Amino acid sequence: MSENLSRPGLAFGAGAYLVWGTFPLLMNALRPAGALEITAHRAVWSVLVCFVIVAVMRGWRRLRAALVNRRTLGVLAVAAFFIAINWLIYVYAVVTDHVNSAALGYYINPLFTVALGVIFLGERLRRLQVVAIGIAVAAVVVIGVGLGEFPWIALALATSFGLYGLIKKRVGGSVDAITGLTVETLVLLPVALVGLWWIQETGRGTFGERGEEGLGLGHDLLLMSTGVFTAGALLLFAAGARRLPLYVTGLLQYIAPTLMFILAVWHFGEPMPVSRCIGFILVWVALVVLTVDGWRGRPRRGVARVEPAEPV
Repeated sequence: MSENLSRPGLAFGAGAYLVWGTFPLLMNALRPAGALEITAHRAVWSVLVCFVIVAVMRGWRRLRAALVNRRTLGVLAVAAFFIAINWLIYVYAVVTDHVNSAALGYYINPLFTVALGVIFLGERLRRLQVVAIGIAVAAVVVIGVGLGEFPWIALALATSFGLYGLIKKRVGGSVDAITGLTVETLVLLPVALVGLWWIQETGRGTFGERGEEGLGLGHDLLLMSTGVFTAGALLLFAAGARRLPLYVTGLLQYIAPTLMFILAVWHFGEPMPVSRCIGFILVWVALVVLTVDGWRGRPRRGVARVEPAEPV
């Protein structure tokens, strides 16, 4: 195995996407907590976990540099807005039994990212990329018509995550993964705390509650663990990305939505009508076309390319 395809790199990268792909199991186990409560806890506990990691890695200087730089802080604040929307919709999809829609959103994301590169970065589409995007659009139309409703969950996830990645490009390599996540969750912390206070005041909170089925210390610990899984998966991703070429991490990103799709159909028992089956097949065809295009030649400057997905 070549140095670029080292076993540790593949293990770290695959591990990150395995965690993200099995996240629906954790979110489902957090019921009866709602999407807003789970998302708020995820932000709060992620801050604490990030602080521990920053302390262990002695990254206080990098964190301070990001916080005092107005441009960096502003960009990360906007990124925090989009990742919060992504988290909220993702959790909502799981707790309302729409894991398939979430999987579709993350399948579409690489194609949406290519489109964003053309719109906002002036990148040029290659012929196969045009074909892939066209097939993906057809897939969304087929699913929407077949279900009789607009597939807003999938498109909202792809849009929010794509815009999050686009905005993060503005800080480039000047901010490492943990520093970026720490700043983003710090920005979200006041809103998350206010949200948790409101949820408790309205009697909808589950943290610290006892007496109802499914609530107790185990439930509280699971809510707290959302921060551990969020930061831990990001560390695995960062460690893998440093050791692997871009095209490999780009291929690994399909692990997460594939696991989500498997869980949706065979674990959660979500329905798969004919229209949805056809739609997913079309999306997979589009991704194969996009992958073939990536293998035909390394990305060149000014040409749209698929970037590996970061955390959900």
